[in-house]
Amino acid sequence: MSNDIISRLKLQRIINASGTMTSLGAARVAPEVAAMSVEILDHFVDIDQLQARASAAIAQATGAEAGCATSSAASGVSVAIAAAMTGPDLERIERLPDTSGLKNEIIIQTGHLINYGAPIEQAIRFTGAKVKTVGKDAQNSISGREAAALYVVSHHVTDPGLPISQFIRICKARQVPVIVDMASEDDIKGPAALGADIAIYSAHKFLGGLTAGIMAGKRDLIRAAYLQNNGIGRHMKVGKEGIAGAIAALEAWSRRDHQAVRDSELGIVSNWLSSLARVKGLRVEREPDWTGNPIDRVKVTVGEEAGLFAWELADRLAGRDPSVRVRDDLIEQGYFFLDPCNLARGEEYIVVEAIVAEIEAAQARNDGRRESFAQHRGRKIARLLQWPEGY
Repeated sequence: MSNDIISRLKLQRIINASGTMTSLGAARVAPEVAAMSVEILDHFVDIDQLQARASAAIAQATGAEAGCATSSAASGVSVAIAAAMTGPDLERIERLPDTSGLKNEIIIQTGHLINYGAPIEQAIRFTGAKVKTVGKDAQNSISGREAAALYVVSHHVTDPGLPISQFIRICKARQVPVIVDMASEDDIKGPAALGADIAIYSAHKFLGGLTAGIMAGKRDLIRAAYLQNNGIGRHMKVGKEGIAGAIAALEAWSRRDHQAVRDSELGIVSNWLSSLARVKGLRVEREPDWTGNPIDRVKVTVGEEAGLFAWELADRLAGRDPSVRVRDDLIEQGYFFLDPCNLARGEEYIVVEAIVAEIEAAQARNDGRRESFAQHRGRKIARLLQWPEGY
């Protein structure tokens, strides 16, 4: 009988065909990251000094002037916004979210007001800042009361609006600092090269680090962001293992054979396309990443002949042993995605076998297409509201 941590904690064994999702633990941690994070646990360190070493590593990797680690990319957004309002003034830092007398408006394009598991508007308002939504007329909307502008690069964005280069150019011309949320993106040099004041990344997604955020940007604003640890940043502090893990993740990223990873993932996608194209009721298509990351996914549209709604199929896949999780954030539209980036060797075949088995079973039993999406969503919410029972 297996005695690994999944068994000991009585957890569901999961095959992750969803991607770098926080709800599933984000990503596999690179071996170098695990080793460095464990090594530092047995030592006391000066956190300011360790963060200074992180700053140097972040600057080298991103081309920015400086950087620091945060507890997550989401906290990085709040800390960066706070920094834009307070600068390095410790008195101002300590009295947030009281922003009286400060420039406290944050420009954001309407389509960028996303929910990534929590509303980004909340990450802004948490600091005491006010949200100022703009459209493509951003240039004419700047009044002088703005502390910063926030640009979001994410698959959650409904309308990208102005291109990032144009948005940065407009804001910089009016002396408005630009913060770029790049949590799930792997373009770690692009924002700094375009002149962004701060870019924020997740350390535990494409980088394969521990849970942490990485901030890279202009030295003065990064310093003001780091000083938020004397204020609201204290409530979102990152530990020594997270900081060391971020350093190791950036170093490992620089050594990774990205082409080999890409080739392996493309092989998985090709296998899925050929295998699932023969399944009655499914339509499969190759879908390049919509924000430009070097990854392709398989879009699986579930038709009437499959005998299941897309959300029913996803639920039944999740209920298997091992559980197969698909990328289902747009599933109400009748499709989901298969993402190859977090699969262990051979798991892609289990994904295909599970999909085929669940569709054949539903067709044989004629027990699908019974639950509307509204019922599906209501059941999910009801279960969550009963947590921790049932988990």
